[in-house]
Amino acid sequence: MRRLALLLLALAAAMPARAQSPERPYPERPIRLVIPFTPGGTNDIVGRLVTEGMAARLGQPIVIENRGGAGGMLGSDLVAKAAPDGYTLLLGGSGSLTIVSLVHARVPFDIVTDFAPIGLMGQGPNVIVVHPSLPVRTLKELQAYARQARPPLSYASPGVGSTGHAAGAMILQALDVEMEHIPYRGTGPVLNDLVAGRVQVFTNALAPMLPQVQAGALRPIAIAGRQRSAAMPDLPTTGEQGFPQVEAATWFGLLATGGTPPERISRLHAALNATLAEPEVRRRLLEGGVEVEASESPEAFARFVTEDRARWAPVVRRAGMRTE
Repeated sequence: MRRLALLLLALAAAMPARAQSPERPYPERPIRLVIPFTPGGTNDIVGRLVTEGMAARLGQPIVIENRGGAGGMLGSDLVAKAAPDGYTLLLGGSGSLTIVSLVHARVPFDIVTDFAPIGLMGQGPNVIVVHPSLPVRTLKELQAYARQARPPLSYASPGVGSTGHAAGAMILQALDVEMEHIPYRGTGPVLNDLVAGRVQVFTNALAPMLPQVQAGALRPIAIAGRQRSAAMPDLPTTGEQGFPQVEAATWFGLLATGGTPPERISRLHAALNATLAEPEVRRRLLEGGVEVEASESPEAFARFVTEDRARWAPVVRRAGMRTE
């Protein structure tokens, strides 16, 4: 009996300790990454490449879920409303977060409070191209030609309210010229008409346009970024050509649902940055037109998103791109 009593006392003493034991290590099950666009684009390529390395470091698979629609709003909203446990992530970007939140009056989420920034992956500086029939090779030549063109030149975008639409508006404002905006449904249709000469000017991430540029079907006249692109080192930037206010890059970053525990955000940030430091990952991203730019911390990425939105807000306002 005395031995039984001692055993019961030992079990009773152990029960509170067991109840207060720490949580099981995160993650303990697969993580879902929502890409708010259809498969096959740059977002898809970046997301799959980076999450391969992250999954190996986290010890759990990361399952890709493509949820395209409404310029990225549908997929972003899915993550905004998910449980804040670090098991549902978003591949966010300039189009699906920054431009969407500025252009559309009824966005179903708040990009400040509904998401927990993890880290920046990289940026794909936009390249400004023209049809080779235009006798221009620099931004100043484009400015002079556009001012006397009758009828006005036309510039294309992948759609109303897209990053390409906003970037085109930024160029017109900086050059102080007028052009006709021709919206399309995606980059593919734009390139078809641009190569055919039915539109004359376009700005977009470099990757999808690189084959046409290399073939001579399109003429690049500037990189809309702070530094030259490693993929086209001989092409001057907009700043070098006297228009530093023209800065348009497509950025890619990782976010979780707002309210996700900070320690889980830190774990994801560490796995992301370690992956981006791999030479092979950096090489493959660069081949896709994306230059790696890791955030020092989740807080630094949050500041980046805020500053990016503040930079685009006056462009969208002046261009009258706001929709109800």
